[in-house]
Amino acid sequence: MEAIRHFKALTRDQRNTFIACFLGWSLDALDFFLLTFVFSAIAQEFGRTIPEVAFGSMLTLMFRPLGALLFGYLGDRFGRRIPLMIDIILYSVIQLLTAFSPNFTVFLILRALFGIGMGGEWGLGASLLMETVPAKARGFFSGILQQGYAFGFLLGAMVYWLVFPHFGWRGLFVVGAMPALLVIFVRMRVPESPAWQRQKVKSVKAPLGRAIRQHWRLFLYAILLMTAFNCMSHGTQDLYPTFLQKQCGLDISQVRNVSVIYSLGAILGGTIFGTLSQTRGRRKTIIAAAGLGILLIPAWIFAPSLWMLIAGGFCMQFMVQGAWGVVPVHLNELSPPAMRGLFPGFVYQLGNLFAAPIAVVEARLAESFPTPTGGAGYATSLALVTLIVFVALITLAAVGREARGIEF
Repeated sequence: MEAIRHFKALTRDQRNTFIACFLGWSLDALDFFLLTFVFSAIAQEFGRTIPEVAFGSMLTLMFRPLGALLFGYLGDRFGRRIPLMIDIILYSVIQLLTAFSPNFTVFLILRALFGIGMGGEWGLGASLLMETVPAKARGFFSGILQQGYAFGFLLGAMVYWLVFPHFGWRGLFVVGAMPALLVIFVRMRVPESPAWQRQKVKSVKAPLGRAIRQHWRLFLYAILLMTAFNCMSHGTQDLYPTFLQKQCGLDISQVRNVSVIYSLGAILGGTIFGTLSQTRGRRKTIIAAAGLGILLIPAWIFAPSLWMLIAGGFCMQFMVQGAWGVVPVHLNELSPPAMRGLFPGFVYQLGNLFAAPIAVVEARLAESFPTPTGGAGYATSLALVTLIVFVALITLAAVGREARGIEF
């Protein structure tokens, strides 16, 4: 009922903005996850190993901060809407070009360029949406927006199931160019951010370097916070399928089913905790989700049966992405007004970059906890790292400041 009330309270322009921003992030995530479904097929065609192909995903992550910086700067200078359209076209065209990669080197270059487009979308979409919807509904729409990432994964699984058997991996990337059509909707139905228009009239733009130096403490804090957030999500997701396969003995279809179910938990958790943050506060909601996540670690990773594993995975991602549901609104409210296009996306993507080695750390740590059969102890490794990350996130959220409901 709360969700229906929030949607009904939106004007037509606000509703169109929400649709555009949610789809922009979801389709961005869809394009990213398509590669993860076809590592082996691409490796076979180019005569490479799967780790070499997986390096393409790593390149995408590494170049995301550059995209956030570039498009965030453009968003603060020229408005959120036009740079958002350019960004969507960019990542869609690169996705299409990837389908026609003549060799592996070109493939890797295109995945790096795709990272620039992917890094630019989130910050622009989050600032445009948060500056457009009513202040009292920001938490709710923040939670939904962030779960566009999980929704994009589900879309990717569906596209893979429908397209790959008939058209191969290149066909997937052709379908991945479809987000470009979203630009037509943004051009015709989505207005510019009203907050940016007001800010443009009454502010004088400082050089980017000076503005960052002026707010360096806030940037440093936000980067640390987003590093903890990204360690939490990647630390509970990236190596989890390997744990299910190697230590739990699940086959590919079982791993897929578990992944789909915990993705549904992520979507629900982000929406519910995002909404709760509107009344409970951003920091308290993050702390509550992380605290409950600590209590769920035994059920998530040491469950003795498949059904308990499924329930544990669902509940863990409910809490992990529940905390994430607060991120778009929290970062936008903390942001300096003149840098709201750049600040949220840039610190988010830098945190993502610094958290990138977390799966490698977990994999190497697992070798220090061998199982009775001689395999790597993924369960102990994931449990230990996740506990440390949750504690770090709780600490950072507790010492930060709150700007809930601030007027944009």
